[in-house]
Amino acid sequence: MEIDAESLDAVRELINIGVGRAAGMLNEMTGCTIRLRVPMIQILTLSELAGAPHINAGSAQATVSLTFNGPLSGMSALVFPQDSAAALVMLLSGEPHESPELDALRIETLKEVGNIVINSVMGSIANLLAHHLTYSLPRYQEIPVLLLARSANNPCFHDRIILADTRFTLEDHEIEGSILLILEVGSLETLLDATRGVSP
Repeated sequence: MEIDAESLDAVRELINIGVGRAAGMLNEMTGCTIRLRVPMIQILTLSELAGAPHINAGSAQATVSLTFNGPLSGMSALVFPQDSAAALVMLLSGEPHESPELDALRIETLKEVGNIVINSVMGSIANLLAHHLTYSLPRYQEIPVLLLARSANNPCFHDRIILADTRFTLEDHEIEGSILLILEVGSLETLLDATRGVSP
């Protein structure tokens, strides 16, 4: 499927709306001033994801993922390199790097952040589709992105992957991460049709 620049811009705008809502919720929850932005978005095949150098797809990453079903089906994940995940947890928790509390806080903090960001992005998409999506509970793993993408039970999840670079900015620190939408066959077409005003 050919993806034109206008369609890519429409998907990026949808994701930006979602991360904007997520930033507001995180600000309220943490009392920190958090800015979120998505400077770049790509729509890739699984093999193209393997060659995306900036996410280091073969190395273990801190990931929060959930599956979703409805007119759009697949898996959504928020992914951080290990050092970025640790920096984000320290900034949000106020715990110093050597704190024994940090490991205990890490998983719960990242799960909460991931849940807020993913649900905000998927909520933005569901609003566009004017349909309800059902979600699994969020799951935290330290796993290579390629293995995560292949871990879905349904092999059709490997149709197309939306990869959105994500920047968290707080306390003058910029934390890099990625949002992945791993879509079932037909789901990308449904999403792109919706952005063009075509009934799904």
